[in-house]
Amino acid sequence: MPKRVLTGTVVSDKTDKTIVVSVERRVKHPLYGKIIKRSKKYHAHDEGNVYKEGQTVRIEECAPISKLKTWTVIGEVDAHRAPETTSAASAA
Repeated sequence: MPKRVLTGTVVSDKTDKTIVVSVERRVKHPLYGKIIKRSKKYHAHDEGNVYKEGQTVRIEECAPISKLKTWTVIGEVDAHRAPETTSAASAA
């Protein structure tokens, strides 16, 4: 079974080697049909204490590390980065 990968915002980085990531999803209300936001917080392992509050990161499911931590950080999602095809076309 493949590991789940989620994208969310770092809410807390106060603990050592751990960050709390808030992941938001959009669901349709069963009766009224309005799209509403639901969020959930995940504790993720950050080995080097690299990620700070407010950053957008990708987390991956892993074997349990502690009571609450079953996710590890893959890396930061950079919203301002240009797509690879655009940078390759401008370099040519």
